[in-house]
Amino acid sequence: MARRRPIAAANWKMNLLRRDAEDYCRHIASDLGEPAAEVLIFPPATLLQTVAEGLTGTGVGVGGQDLHTAAEGAHTGDLSGVQLADVGCTWALCGHSERRKDHGESDSLVGRKALAANEHGLVPLICLGESDEERRAGRTFEVLERQLKAALETTPAAFELAYEPVWAIGTGATATPEIAQEAHAFLRQQLAKEVGKQRAQATRILYGGSVKPENAAELIAPEDIDGFLVGGASLDSTKFLAIIMACGASARV
Repeated sequence: MARRRPIAAANWKMNLLRRDAEDYCRHIASDLGEPAAEVLIFPPATLLQTVAEGLTGTGVGVGGQDLHTAAEGAHTGDLSGVQLADVGCTWALCGHSERRKDHGESDSLVGRKALAANEHGLVPLICLGESDEERRAGRTFEVLERQLKAALETTPAAFELAYEPVWAIGTGATATPEIAQEAHAFLRQQLAKEVGKQRAQATRILYGGSVKPENAAELIAPEDIDGFLVGGASLDSTKFLAIIMACGASARV
């Protein structure tokens, strides 16, 4: 079976200013070429339009780091899918571990956000992953199954997944390719139960957790790892380009 087209996604989190984003986009636009991987960038809200305009014509997708379930209304500080689409977004992160932790987002809310993304023409990248405590307690699969079922309860028409072990995010710790593959294979098996084998095989499952140019090629080698959701390393355009290239090389295997 041919490999699914990999995704290299940059999550800038709460980093960078407009001048940084403009320089970054110029570098990406000049050096990206025609990568075999699909490339996405999730900037902070203040930089969405800057990035969307700076990458026009490059084929790079832009997404919001979060969205509200409503299209409009009295929700101070939130952004809707309509607003994300209006500034050029085609994707939205749903359920990133930092949203779950910092803002108390529940599994069911993540599912509703995924549905809201679809309703406004956005593809949700649904994030799932266990904490260090949950992993040490042997509950990894239990947590992943619970999060996935809740996220798919709304039956989003389009979505991709990102496995982000919380214990490896921003810590410098990285899952081995074997650990990551085990989690990804489990998620694909659960997907088959929820949405059918054909759709499960087509769904791309990204790995997120201290991905760097030095470990990208090794991490993407297993068959169920379809790219990366990159945090800290994605803030450096040179490093992110190297990760894109590693993902693209895997697509030619």
